[in-house]
Amino acid sequence: MSKVRLTAVNYINTKPFIYGLIQAGMEDELEMHKDIPAVCADKLIKDEVDIALIPVAALAQIKHHYIVSDYCIGCDGEVKTVCLYSNNPIEEINRIYLDTHSRTSAALTKVLVKEYWGKEKMVYKPIDEIEHVLIDDDSAILAIGDKTIGMESKYRFTYDLGVAWKDMTGLPFVFAAWVSNKKLAPSFIKRFNAALAQGLSHIPELLFILPEQDFNFDLKKYFEENISYQLDEKKKEALRLFMSKLNHSTSSEDVLQPIFA
Repeated sequence: MSKVRLTAVNYINTKPFIYGLIQAGMEDELEMHKDIPAVCADKLIKDEVDIALIPVAALAQIKHHYIVSDYCIGCDGEVKTVCLYSNNPIEEINRIYLDTHSRTSAALTKVLVKEYWGKEKMVYKPIDEIEHVLIDDDSAILAIGDKTIGMESKYRFTYDLGVAWKDMTGLPFVFAAWVSNKKLAPSFIKRFNAALAQGLSHIPELLFILPEQDFNFDLKKYFEENISYQLDEKKKEALRLFMSKLNHSTSSEDVLQPIFA
């Protein structure tokens, strides 16, 4: 039997998922890869994998897509690792350098700039290696993932996108979900979800296994409070709302109908 091809993000917040899949022995069923979020999405779009942890903004680009897990990468307020950084307040910012590793974070930034911070005009510049960008006084950087650890100490202002979304909508947010581009066997999905749950239940163990981060980064709090892994009804509501704001040619209900039917 051929293995199910899977790719996931190689960030700290996905470690419980990967740990669970390995501990559950699903390596025998999976051909596993690790990529940045945007590449995870591209591989699923091109049918180079069968299931991927992808930025939700990429859903509309996959003709047949199915969310196959009760778990996601989400937040309910402060997310800590999806932030805008600047040396001046957002009211004085005219240019934002966007981390190209995630479609969702870039799209969320544009939504918040217009609807939350009320700025109609903004120049966006996609950047692959945001670590090397030197910003002017009227510029900000969107950074995501592990590279954000310690960045708040380098800039005068940090704007957490999870906080801004929660303040604007009163809802949590979904950054990435486990998505397949074809129907998978219900028995496989059941084992897959059980493995992810197993990984989440072993977070205390992971805290001892994973290497130490920046001394100001509380990994325990990050796993247990900043990242919200359950894909519950509130997050589904938030996902519908977010997709409706992205101005896709397909309506949000059409995009999401195969997922939540």
